[in-house]
Amino acid sequence: MLDVTTIILTYNEELHIRRCLENVCSFSKKVYVIDSPSTDNTVEICKEFPQVEVVVHPYPGNQAQQFNWAIDHLLIETGWVLRVDADEYLLPELVDELMEKLPVLSEDIAGLEFKRRHIFMGKWVKSGVYPVAIMRMFRYGKARYDNRLMDEHLVLSEGQSVVFDHDFCDHSLINISDYCRKHIQYAHREAAQLVSETYHFYSGIQHPDAMKYGCQTMETRKKKSRYLKLPMFWRCFAYFLYRYILKGGFRDGKEGFLFAFIQGWWYRTLVDAKLLECKRYINSTNICTNTPEGQSEIKKYIAEHWNIFL
Repeated sequence: MLDVTTIILTYNEELHIRRCLENVCSFSKKVYVIDSPSTDNTVEICKEFPQVEVVVHPYPGNQAQQFNWAIDHLLIETGWVLRVDADEYLLPELVDELMEKLPVLSEDIAGLEFKRRHIFMGKWVKSGVYPVAIMRMFRYGKARYDNRLMDEHLVLSEGQSVVFDHDFCDHSLINISDYCRKHIQYAHREAAQLVSETYHFYSGIQHPDAMKYGCQTMETRKKKSRYLKLPMFWRCFAYFLYRYILKGGFRDGKEGFLFAFIQGWWYRTLVDAKLLECKRYINSTNICTNTPEGQSEIKKYIAEHWNIFL
């Protein structure tokens, strides 16, 4: 076993959790499942694995806060912490790489980044966005998530990160209807994040050293900042063309088209629609956005219409 504690956040994940646990229990000394709580058989499945401990904690509103609560309150006795989602798993090549490299890493390496492989409708979508390296493992006590509703990332308090060679898989088994419903929820969260940043009443961890993020995180956020300066709705179509044509998403057939369309065009259009909806509400009610009272009214609107509580 590796000197690793794995933490998994769950809510009604009976479709995925057994596959995930079979994967991480093969190399983790301890596995914590932080449940929100679920109303399906997620917890019952977890009980089949002796090294898994389920901790029920009410969902605080975003995954960053839930994970940070976990690392602040759980008994973690290993040197490393791994975060995976219930619909994810590490490929055998990445596990072997961890077995080989983890025991001999220098002390200045505090974070590990793995390349994410999207499996969509049973097919590896090789073009469009792959590979994106994400920090998912860190030395205990040296990282936490920045407090964001969407696009949250681990931030190192010291040390640096390194990118490993092999992949972990993001492999959801839900159907297209549920997949789209899930992205509607994501759109609400991302729109709320953008509105709150625009009017300066919600912020995440601001770290003075950008290199404390993963190697690709800051570059990705710079690209997103440039994207947000483009005209609404047109930018969604441009992003789809970028992923599907320029980045070669068309090479992945029907699955590649659907993946690029749903994530790159439809989802991003939905985010813009929510932003437009909120702006029209602000304009129609003459809210003064730079006052506490005005910001409170915007938060109230987001809570009532998008079920996001800031």
